[in-house]
Amino acid sequence: MRLFRTIAVAFSQYSRIPMPRFEWHDEDMTYSMSVFPWVGAVIGILFTAVYQLYIRFSIPAFAAALLMTAIPVLVTGGFHIDGFMDVSDALSSYGSREDKLRILKDPHIGAFAVIRLGLLALFYIAACMIIISSRSSGALVYTVSAGFFLSRALSALSVLTFRSAKKEGMLYYEAETAGKGRSANLAFSLIWTAVSSALMILTGHITGVIAIIAAICSFGWYKYKSYKEFGGITGDTAGWFVSVCETAIICGSAVAAILIGNI
Repeated sequence: MRLFRTIAVAFSQYSRIPMPRFEWHDEDMTYSMSVFPWVGAVIGILFTAVYQLYIRFSIPAFAAALLMTAIPVLVTGGFHIDGFMDVSDALSSYGSREDKLRILKDPHIGAFAVIRLGLLALFYIAACMIIISSRSSGALVYTVSAGFFLSRALSALSVLTFRSAKKEGMLYYEAETAGKGRSANLAFSLIWTAVSSALMILTGHITGVIAIIAAICSFGWYKYKSYKEFGGITGDTAGWFVSVCETAIICGSAVAAILIGNI
């Protein structure tokens, strides 16, 4: 029963997938980080389903790329996009750390957030187009699909191991709650990281390796920027990371497809 409650809490927090309603308690959130990556698994399955529709019904490539780009937003409700935009505004302010943390809490959207999100979307759509048009499109799509699992496994690891920028907020509360089951959460997060990486290599081979390297680089960049600019991570920086990591994975896969001659 506790497992089902944990799954319901994790999917209610990190997705728009309907879940049973009940009163949450701290113990229901203790192991939510262990389940969080499975939201990425659902996204990966739907991402692959759109590709299969593209193949079976000859959907125009651009339309298919747009639908594949929309899948993560539809499943999650775009909360990670919200974090990406808030962090983009904060980083573009070039203000003090306190000013940047204040901007993260501001519900308004600035011009730089819109510009950076537009650029991110253009890179993402272009990468989707390259991937589904390549000779090894099936393998590449499976690699990217496993990447949604990997990005959230790495995000869970960051919550468990990185320093929080504030002693308040949703991420701090989640980190404190997850800390009560830290050993299990850390073990499962590492397992999901290994499993998703193995799937990416099995499906994409060298492309999978390149995509994993892109994900690891974005993970290192996430820690560096969060510590330097904000003094640690927040819920917004976590959303920023998921957005950047998934874009890095799909762009890395697209670049690999070009370099190894699959286009």
